[in-house]
Formats: sequence, structure tokens, C-alpha cells
Amino acid sequence: MCFGSRDFFVSSKYICATFKFMLQTTYIQENKQDVIDRLVVRGIDATETVNQIISLDDRRKATQAMLDSTLAEANQLAKEIGGLFKQGKAQEANAAKTKAAALKEQSSALQETMTGVQHELNHLLYQLPNLPHLSVPKGNTDADNELLSEHGAKPSFSFKPVPHWDLVKKYDLVDFELGVKITGAGFPVYVGKGARLQRSLINYFLDEARDAGYKEYIPPFVVNEASGFGTGQLPDKEGQMYHVGVDDLYVIPTGEVPLTNIYRGVMLPDENFSIKLTGHTPCFRREAGSYGSDVRGLNRLHQFDKVEIVRIEHPDNSYNALDGMVAHIKNILRELKLPYRVLRLCGGDTGFTAALTFDFELFSTAQDRWLEISSASNFETFQANRLKLRFKNKEGKSEFAHTLNGSSLALPRVLAGILENYQTANGIKVPDVLVPYCGFSMIN
Repeated sequence: MCFGSRDFFVSSKYICATFKFMLQTTYIQENKQDVIDRLVVRGIDATETVNQIISLDDRRKATQAMLDSTLAEANQLAKEIGGLFKQGKAQEANAAKTKAAALKEQSSALQETMTGVQHELNHLLYQLPNLPHLSVPKGNTDADNELLSEHGAKPSFSFKPVPHWDLVKKYDLVDFELGVKITGAGFPVYVGKGARLQRSLINYFLDEARDAGYKEYIPPFVVNEASGFGTGQLPDKEGQMYHVGVDDLYVIPTGEVPLTNIYRGVMLPDENFSIKLTGHTPCFRREAGSYGSDVRGLNRLHQFDKVEIVRIEHPDNSYNALDGMVAHIKNILRELKLPYRVLRLCGGDTGFTAALTFDFELFSTAQDRWLEISSASNFETFQANRLKLRFKNKEGKSEFAHTLNGSSLALPRVLAGILENYQTANGIKVPDVLVPYCGFSMIN
């Protein structure tokens, strides 16, 4: 058995078939119908794109063969020309020089064709999302996600609970109007105990990650284009990212981007690895087209803080690692004593780069709805292929690693959930686990 599932997450029968998977032209050529069928789960008809990829790949290989033949012939002529002159065969030598010059022009034209075909091929490959894991349910929206479990008791109140956007104003914790003045909507200012509680959550999340074996990093908050392409935010999420045009840099939408790119272009020396990284970063997203009551207050922001966990794993261990990440997030929510549930995302709601994603949602009693606060995803070899992140197997051959990431956790909605679910008639209690971090047990 490749994998013994300890929980409800991934059945062992699905794992073995996905270990060697990579969205490369070789795989697409050999598994054309499987690629098309798997992407149907995402609600995508990729038939035309897959056919174009195969056609371009065939053309690329044929052009490469012609180029190799032309260069080989040119090299052979170059070796013969000197000998012909030495033998006094000037006429034959000059004829060979003329042919070599023609071959040089031909090879230049073939190289130009190769560059153009490869550019077209890469353009199509970059637009093709990861294949969903075989356990991913078919569906188009979050309504089709599969509810796996629900944990914790929803709080009951002797009064009508107040939403967090009123609580932060009442207790002077977050100033949305001041953020609009300084920057614009979606850029809140945390104030007083609100700022201290936010900082306490960050430190608590980082300590939990450290205790779980994650190495902490403070990465850059802007990345170059190669980093965006490496983890798959480009070109898929280009419209959601803030772009610094003069320097051609992107402000990070998630800590996953700089943390994972630490290992871009790395060849791990052997297969004995299990790499765990964590870091706190601000995250920036344009959130274009987001309107209405669902984005009120801290529900959806352009700037927010997040503690990210990233893993780089051997393919044989990546789904065990995913289970470990899910357990890690669950433990944090249990310690915070917040009601939450876990869902397996359907194909249409699964991110562009992910093969399998579990979402965590926190229940907000005041808003009477579930708020997404975290996700944990396995990208299998999808990101590693773009990043050229490989390892040497037992036979000394290079293979792509598997990459995973999770939010542990996103701060705004966790803070909103704490304020709403811990409110009392006399103030807001602070979860016991956070009191040593913030130095107070009550906001009033």
C-alpha cells in the first residue's frame, strides 16, 4: 500500500497513480484523454488546448531533429574544409564553404522557428491548470464542495450578537475610515488592543509552526516575474496582483510565493528530504469585483497578514504531509476554541495550481455564516515543474519534488471570528491561549 489514510482525507487507492504526475508535454502526449477527462472535473473543456499542445510539441520535436541534423552536417563540413585545402582541393573546399554558409543560414532559421514554437507551447502550458486529484468531486462553485467534518460548539448568547465591524468601532480596535484616508478601502488600521491582539495571533501561529518543525523565514514582500510564474500566480492571477511597473515586480498575494521560490532551481542531492518552511507576511490582493455585505469589515481586504506553512516533500510522502498540515491547522483552531468545519474543494473551486485542497471555515455567530480562514493544498509536481525543483532518486536520476502549502492562519477573519464569538455583554474575552501573548484577558 502506498499510503495509509489516517482520517477522511485521501484514500490510498488514489495516491499511487498520482506520484509520477507532472503537467509536461510527455505526460500530455501519453495521457491525452486522461488530461481532458480530469480537467472536466474543473468544468474545463481542454480538448482544443490539449490538441494544440500536442501539435506544437510534435512540431517542436520535428524542428529540433532538423536543427540537430543541420548542425551536425555543418560541423562535419567545418572539419573537412581545412583538410581539403591542405590536399590542394581548393575548388571542393570552396564548394564546402558555400554549403556550410547555407547550412548556417538554415540552422539560424530553424532556431528562430524553434524559439517561436517553444514560446507558443509554453504560453499554452502556462494556461493549463493542474489536474485535480482523483478524490476531488466534480462541481463548479463553492456550493459543490464536500463537507467532511464539523468541530466545536457554536456559541449561544443571551443578547443579539454584534458583528465585528461594530465591535471594532465600539472598542477602538480597527479604524477602517482612517485606512481609507491614508490609502483607500480595504486597508484597515489596527489600533491599541486590536493591534496587540493581531500581533499576538501572529506570534502564536509562528510559535505553533516552529514547534511543529517548520523553519521560520522573513522573505521579501515583492517578487520578480519568475517567482510569480514559478508558483503559478502568473499568468492565472495577474489581474489580482499589485504590479510595481517601474521595477517590474509584484507585491506578494501570499507568503507561499517567496517561501516556495527559495527552492526555485534547486536540485536536492538525494531523496532523503522533508522540508518545512513558515513565515509571516503581509499579503496584497486587488480583489477586483468584490462587493456587497460579504466583504464588509475584515471579511475581505486588499492588505492582510498571514502566517504560511510550506512543505517540499518526496512524492511518496506528500499526502501524509498534507494530512499533517490539516492536523496542524485543526490543532490551532481547537486551542483557540473556535467552531470550524473542513471541506474538500470541488474541481471548479480548486485553485489553478492545486491537485487537492482542503478548506477550513470558521463559524461567525454574529454574521450567521461560515468564513473561509485557511486552506491546505498539495500541488504534486505542478509547481516543482515550473520551479525546476528536483531531487536525485536512488537510481541517481532526477525527479520533481512535490510542493504543499497552507494558511496557518489568515489573520483578518480569525480576528473577526474571535471578536464575534467571544463577545459578552461587558466586553470581549480573549482566548486563553492568547493571553500570555497579548497580556490582557478582556477587551472592554
